[in-house]
Amino acid sequence: MIGVVLVAIGVLGFVILLPLYATQQQTYTGYGSSWGMMGGMMGQWYQRPQAQSNPPITLEQAKTTAQQYLASTGNSNLAIKEIMEFQYSFYIIYYEKDTGIGAFEMLIWKQTPTSGMMGGGMGMGAGGMMGGSYATIGAIVPEPGPNMMWNTKYNPMGQGMMGNWNRQYTSGTTIANDQAAQIAQTYLDSNFKNAEVEMATQFYGYYTFDFTVNGKIAGMLSVNTYTGQVWYHSWHGTFIQEVEFD
Repeated sequence: MIGVVLVAIGVLGFVILLPLYATQQQTYTGYGSSWGMMGGMMGQWYQRPQAQSNPPITLEQAKTTAQQYLASTGNSNLAIKEIMEFQYSFYIIYYEKDTGIGAFEMLIWKQTPTSGMMGGGMGMGAGGMMGGSYATIGAIVPEPGPNMMWNTKYNPMGQGMMGNWNRQYTSGTTIANDQAAQIAQTYLDSNFKNAEVEMATQFYGYYTFDFTVNGKIAGMLSVNTYTGQVWYHSWHGTFIQEVEFD
């Protein structure tokens, strides 16, 4: 009887606290275990890519791949905003021509990410939810993190469970760019020395900010439009260069 009562109390507490947790500002940073948006279901959500001996992918090759992917969408309203080269990958922003709003973020891996990327429960590395193709060097794939968890319009998982999770954030008060920048700067002040928020790209459901350290681009982070949650993009590595498109 005591055991039954304790279980009932535990379930009741979970039901009461889960909506409260979902509205609080959370941060997702670094490597290792993270509860994330699904209360631990994503597990250890990222590990550093393994070193490769293959010839490196060039920026020109990444541009060609990004443009080929754009053509394959068949959506004439989409265009490439910029490509940033980092130590481990190329990062690409696609945006809507008519609104100027970011559509989605893609990556081209320069090095094969480990099979532990995004964790074991719903792993997105080799053998995981998206299969081995997600980890293929030179393949263009959806960026993990906010792009897949918070994007309310172009979420590649939008028709499944994550879509149901995202739909709870499609109404109500939203956070303006200036407020999101303040939230991002507060996070940087607590985690990076001499870091400053720079350019922001607005996506459906979140903002992604570049930031500098001592005046040089050092990385990026995202702020959820509805909750103020912060997600640091820890998978890029050192910034190398970027090219912007007209």
